[in-house]
Amino acid sequence: MVASLEMKTQRELATSCSSSMVVAFQVNCCIQNKKPSAVLDNIEYFKTTLSSAIMKQPLLRRMQQVIPMHIDVSKIFKNASAKMLDAFVDSVFEFIDQPLLPSQKNFAPVGELEGEGVVITSIIGRIPDNFPEGVYVRNGPNPLFGGLKSTKSVFGRSSHIWIEGEGMVHGLYFTKNDVVSSDGSRWTVRYNNRHVETETYKLEKQRNKPSFLPAIGGDSPAILSAYLLNLLRFGKVNKYLSNTNVFEHSGRFYSVAENHIPQEIDILTLETLGNWDVSGAWNRPFISHPKRAPGTGELVIMGVDAVKPFWEVGVVSADGKELIHKVDLKLNRCSICHEIGVTQRYNVIMDIALTIDIKRLVGGGPLVKYNEEEYARICVMPRYGDASSIRWFKVEPNCTFHIINSFEAGDEQVVVWGCKALDSVIGPSNESSTDNSTSTAEDASKLYSHAYEWRLNMETGEVRERYLTGKKFSMDFPTINGNFCGLKNRFGYAQVVDSVASSTSGLLKYGGIAKLHFEEPAEREGELENEEIKVERHMFEENTFCTGAAFVPKQSDSSRTGSIILEEVEEDDGWVITFVHNEDTKVSQVYVIDTKEFCSEPVAKITLPCRVPYGFHGAFMPTSSNT
Repeated sequence: MVASLEMKTQRELATSCSSSMVVAFQVNCCIQNKKPSAVLDNIEYFKTTLSSAIMKQPLLRRMQQVIPMHIDVSKIFKNASAKMLDAFVDSVFEFIDQPLLPSQKNFAPVGELEGEGVVITSIIGRIPDNFPEGVYVRNGPNPLFGGLKSTKSVFGRSSHIWIEGEGMVHGLYFTKNDVVSSDGSRWTVRYNNRHVETETYKLEKQRNKPSFLPAIGGDSPAILSAYLLNLLRFGKVNKYLSNTNVFEHSGRFYSVAENHIPQEIDILTLETLGNWDVSGAWNRPFISHPKRAPGTGELVIMGVDAVKPFWEVGVVSADGKELIHKVDLKLNRCSICHEIGVTQRYNVIMDIALTIDIKRLVGGGPLVKYNEEEYARICVMPRYGDASSIRWFKVEPNCTFHIINSFEAGDEQVVVWGCKALDSVIGPSNESSTDNSTSTAEDASKLYSHAYEWRLNMETGEVRERYLTGKKFSMDFPTINGNFCGLKNRFGYAQVVDSVASSTSGLLKYGGIAKLHFEEPAEREGELENEEIKVERHMFEENTFCTGAAFVPKQSDSSRTGSIILEEVEEDDGWVITFVHNEDTKVSQVYVIDTKEFCSEPVAKITLPCRVPYGFHGAFMPTSSNT
């Protein structure tokens, strides 16, 4: 009887659900002819109609009369609803692989290694004896099912954009041995990788096929339908990526991207331990670059969301167990913010004109858009302040994702150093990574970042701006000695853009590392350039590019009666470590560069057992000797 009724139920659901799906097609038509509010009403009507079709009261009453009490009626409806939605998606949407150009091959995903990884046997040069034990780990996209996807449907086309793809962390483990090997080295180096297993990663992995519809790039009706169908099927509008950065707080390690809360990672195995919501107190997206406050060890975090409240800032206790401050900054637009800054007293936030706007999407425009005609400003607020305590500084239009550092210069000034561009690499003009033929050289140059300074006078409100290195070459993905975060520093490092290779591939490639000397003026043919600072560049071999550069501070030690004495070292005493890939030899390596001899050959080139795709941010995590 139950089986017969289940078949009848599915027939009735099919009829009801099919009629409800017609409403989705009406959304496509109405977008071109109605105001945003009317379109939103249609979308809500679609959602409500579908729910009422599935949960019709006459059908429920009939079910309750004939089905034994121990059978979960709501579960039957829920399962039938899910099957109907899946059937609709499978019949209406076609998933298509996004092709890669020959120059984009190292953006393709790789498979996971098994077990505890691979011990490295090929090292050119030597790892210094005073290099710290630890893990160099880098995050980046590694899409499931062979690569990024697009979909075609009656709603149009929607596509993953280049920043998407499930996160994969790549770890290089440095362990110092008591016994010196035959080649004079004391080090064992091991490589491993793992996907970050978010909830949505596990869901698609279990289904063994692409399931979430792309919901960022493409035609507005297609993105809207993807939002709605993802929400109805999975309770989420998009996948949780966790592919951007890795950070440490209170001895725990986290992977993060700004569309979800972080995932805790076992740094020794790279296994995903679960979500980190700060003991249940943080329930919104989480910025990719939280910052540790100087002096207190507290972690300043921020969440950007597409619906109000658009921006919220929080402060996590030094032990990571408690959210001790949380505040809505009461913005009237959703500006994308990738990284915040801190000083001893303040939080520093860039409010740029790269925005997420659902109403704009409903009206037929792009979900994400940079508008250089809109305002840009910098927020400076006390550590535990609220919206009323913010000092806003209007600045020239810019699209700045990364802050090099920020600090207080006396009682009056807050100084912010960042990598400033004049256009966004995320947005409608950049959704296709395979065709750059229509871009002019001038348009392309706007996408490249340059080291930049803003000096904000807290008393007068005056802003002084300047390029730190001119526009001779561009750079991004900066890193500094982490001991100087929020304090005045003398040195910084950043990845140098290869403009030719980037233009050819349509995706940014970095052909070297720059060392910035903030307190030394530049020299050019014996004469000082106007206000520019000194820059050293460590450039790689031809067609060799890096990602995830990080600074590793040196720890000198000497033995006295069996104890270790840490000697004082200078700010730039250490190494820059980075993943590199040679596109001619197709070999991936890790370079270790002595920052005191910055333009010399790397002190060590570590050849990896497999290809490592280009990714995003890296960090060196010191660990105990049992790594």
